[in-house]
Formats: sequence, C-alpha cells, structure tokens
Amino acid sequence: MPSGQREYLKAAIESTVGARFVKGNQVDVLKNGVEIFPAILQALQAAKQSIDFLTFVYWKGEIARKVADTLAARARAGVRVRVLLDDYGSTPMDDALVQKMKSAGAEVERFRPVVRWKFWESDHRTHRKIIVIDDRVGFTGGVGIASEWEGNGQAPDEWRDTHFRVEGPVALELKAAFLTDWRDAGHPLGRGDIVCERPCADGDVEIAVIDGSVQIGFDDSERVLEALLAAAKHRIYLQTPYFNPTEALMRLLGEATQRGVDVSLLIPGPYIDMRISQVMARDLFEPLKEMGVNIWIYQPSMMHTKALLVDGEVAMVGSINVNRRSVKKDEEIALTILDKDITATLEQHFEEDVKQSHPPQAASHPTSLTQKVLALALKPFRDEI
Repeated sequence: MPSGQREYLKAAIESTVGARFVKGNQVDVLKNGVEIFPAILQALQAAKQSIDFLTFVYWKGEIARKVADTLAARARAGVRVRVLLDDYGSTPMDDALVQKMKSAGAEVERFRPVVRWKFWESDHRTHRKIIVIDDRVGFTGGVGIASEWEGNGQAPDEWRDTHFRVEGPVALELKAAFLTDWRDAGHPLGRGDIVCERPCADGDVEIAVIDGSVQIGFDDSERVLEALLAAAKHRIYLQTPYFNPTEALMRLLGEATQRGVDVSLLIPGPYIDMRISQVMARDLFEPLKEMGVNIWIYQPSMMHTKALLVDGEVAMVGSINVNRRSVKKDEEIALTILDKDITATLEQHFEEDVKQSHPPQAASHPTSLTQKVLALALKPFRDEI
C-alpha cells in the first residue's frame, strides 16, 4: 500500500491508466491570454530546429495572424515547421494564413477533413492543443488560437482559460501525442522523429501525460478522470466548460461525497458558447446538489479552463472536458502534475474564480418547464455533446 496520499494518487494513475510519471520537468502556469500568448510567441520565435504545432481551434483575430506570421518566419529561417489543424475546429481560419505558412516552407495539414469518403470518421476530431519546440519545450492546455482568448478573462469577449509551458522530458511525451495525429493525417514516421537524448530542465516536477486517443469501448481520458475521482480523499476542485459526464463519473462524484470528500464544481454562466451544453449541465444540478456537490457558475466571461485538482497534491490539466464527446469521440491530451506548489497555484485560481461566481439558484432557474423540456429533448443526443 502506498505511504501517503501523494503516492496513492500516483499509483492510481500508473496502475489504472498505464501512464508513467517522469521527473525533472519545469512547469509555468499561464493564466489567460495576457500571459499565454506572449509566452507562446516568445518560444516559437526562439525555435532553432523544429516546431510541432497542433490545435483544434484556429479562428480569427490579431493573435491568429501573429502565430501564422511567426511560424512562417521560422520556416523561412530553416526550422522544420509542422502544423496540424483540426479540419472542423479550424473552419473559420483565414485561408491566406495557411497559404502564408505553406509558402514559407511549413508543412500544414488538416486533420480528418469533414467532407471525404470516410464519413464515419468525421465526427471524431482532434481536440488537442500541443506545441513542441526543439523537442525540449512544450505547451498544452485549453487555449485556441483566436481573438476570444486575448485579454484577461474579465470581460464578456475575453475567455477565461489556463495553459501550461513545460520544459524537460515531458516535451517528448507531448511530441508522441502530436505524432499520433500527424500519422493519422498521412505522414509516416521517419528517422527525424526519433530523439535519442531526453531533454533536461531546471526543475523537479513529476508529470504523466495522458494520451487520450479514442478507442472503441474505453478511452484514457475517461479512465484518468475515473481514477482520480476514485482516489480522492479530502477535496476535489473540478473546473470544466462543458459538463455532461457519463453515468460512471456521476456515480464516482456521489461516492466521493459519501466518503467525506469536499467536491466543488465550477462551470460557465451567461457567456457560455454552447447553450446545448449548458442545458445538459443544468439538468444535473439537482442530482449533484443531492449528492452534496458544491456548484458554482462563473459570471464575468466564458470560462474555458479545464482542471481537476485533487487533495492539494495532483492537478490534471489539458484539453479534456468532463463531457461525453471528450471521453468517447475526440483525441485529447492532459498532463497529470504531481506537485503541491503547482496544485496550490491552480487551487488559488479556482478560488479566485469562485469569488466571481454564483451558486445555481442565484444564476439560473434549472427547474423551469422550458429547461426540463429542452433537457428531455436533448437526452437522445447526450453522447454527441
């Protein structure tokens, strides 16, 4: 039996999901676009050998132009630049930006084009956000490349989100996830993808990367959520923009409160971009309250942060939403960070967000007849949301 809750949580990940923690990493927590985009642009500009760039969302705005300009500039400078855009998520992107990168020598691909003969794959998207630079520095989290993420998350048109800069051996784990989808886009792996020396960093953070590649019947995205909820002993902070959990995850939340775990859930309020998801979440308010789950509705802007914080010991962050699409259909990526300081920082961010939130009864009326009718009508499509 592991000695202490930290080791128990570590064992929960390694024994049930199969992901192994790697040491020697440095992690920077980046809150909102004002911190995230300057860090990404600076790292891209410093690339010397390679950039692997994967995103679900690439829309419009000044940041969309700046990122494309930077990638094109590094490609012209001789850096190998590979860009993979989810075909559905990047639909609003200006095609001129794609052509600019290609003309500069970057390889740009669309992941699973929506209109093609393999129509049965079109509903399975890559929802990951991954950047790996020189096989040494990586970024992941919830942020897309669009004007919605610019700003500080305090106004209706500035989304609240969190991203992470990592340096060290974990960068290769992120690269491996990138290569999963790059290979899916038709690029066989070559000698240039093999890295013989693990990168070093001035850090001691342990991280396990969850490669949520979709499989029939189960997915690591769901398993890591299940493992951490089952292992929690003291408190769970759950922050997710789209809350539509499976029956198994709902049961585990109830079991956690029954054994005395303090469970708090933070979801978007009036500025959510997917009203259907809001309807599904509101339909669960009463069962959650009966379980003893504390529910908070974020008010200032669209809250897009994805974080599961357990017992002040471990943080699971990345692209995974607590909804059925994430755990059943989409390619996802997450970091499970075993570090008290980083978890404490994210708990502080959570508590700051709660101060700008209301409980459900002050924010909405989930028991209204309209809400009930909508929820009932959407139930057959629950697995699509």
